[in-house]
Amino acid sequence: MNKDRIIRCITSDGAVMVCAAETSQLVYTASKLHLTSAVASAALGRLLTAAAIMGAQLKSDKSSITLRINGDNSKTGAVIAVSDSKGNIRGYLQNPDCQTTYYDNGKLNVSDAVGKTGVLNVMKDYGSGEPYIGMVPLVSGEIAEDITSYYATSEQIPTVCALGVLLDKEDHSVLLSGGLLIQLLPGADDSTIDKVEQCVSKLEPVTTMLAKGMSMEDICRTALDGFNVEVLDEMPLKYACSCSREKVINAFITMPDDDIRAMADELGYAEALCHFCKKKYRFSKLQLENIIKQKHDTTDRNDSETE
Repeated sequence: MNKDRIIRCITSDGAVMVCAAETSQLVYTASKLHLTSAVASAALGRLLTAAAIMGAQLKSDKSSITLRINGDNSKTGAVIAVSDSKGNIRGYLQNPDCQTTYYDNGKLNVSDAVGKTGVLNVMKDYGSGEPYIGMVPLVSGEIAEDITSYYATSEQIPTVCALGVLLDKEDHSVLLSGGLLIQLLPGADDSTIDKVEQCVSKLEPVTTMLAKGMSMEDICRTALDGFNVEVLDEMPLKYACSCSREKVINAFITMPDDDIRAMADELGYAEALCHFCKKKYRFSKLQLENIIKQKHDTTDRNDSETE
């Protein structure tokens, strides 16, 4: 049974919002799908969890958010995570089998894999008009700190972000994954800020709380211990790709005719691979010619409508 879910809560005085997400199953799915190394599982898992949390804050049903980390001297290459407002998450990284290194304390060195410097891009697509695009420099490459920096810099929202992925010590499979986001709202005064800081200083890692069997609501209430916390909403999360044959065809239609024909290999087929779910879409030479015909039929129809 998929236990992945996200819950958003707010203090009764409207001064602080807290959001907790368990993403164990979806991160496990992603790691198996992309055959990730230990550190790649941790990096992708953290960014998928951040995308899930940020996606839950989108208002419109047609909205989506894309997070992309491009680190300098990165072993993982670019790391990408996408979420919509309905709890559907997907992602990938360019080098899923990258080498794993560790800190002296034995913890995975995600910063070394992702890159200590570089940029975090955040694109919010509201389904109409131009998307919002924010870009901030990486502050550590550990991802949670970089999400915190994005909120402080681009949205001017004081934020605490915690992200964690726990792996099996033997086979490096994903055991637990989750995240926590605390944000101060306009009603927060100095005493509220002091109280939140005290709560944060006592917080255990998210995966430790998950390992204890704490629910998302338990984690939210623990994160804001001493506050009166009310649940805003809750929804399930899952790894889900939105690719389709129709979307691939629409992408082909934007290409020049000769480029579409040139995609066919020696066997007479063209194949498109989805980076997010690894699904392959095959097209014969005849199907490619039909796509070209469809493109020109559409163009001719549009031209006649404007005359």
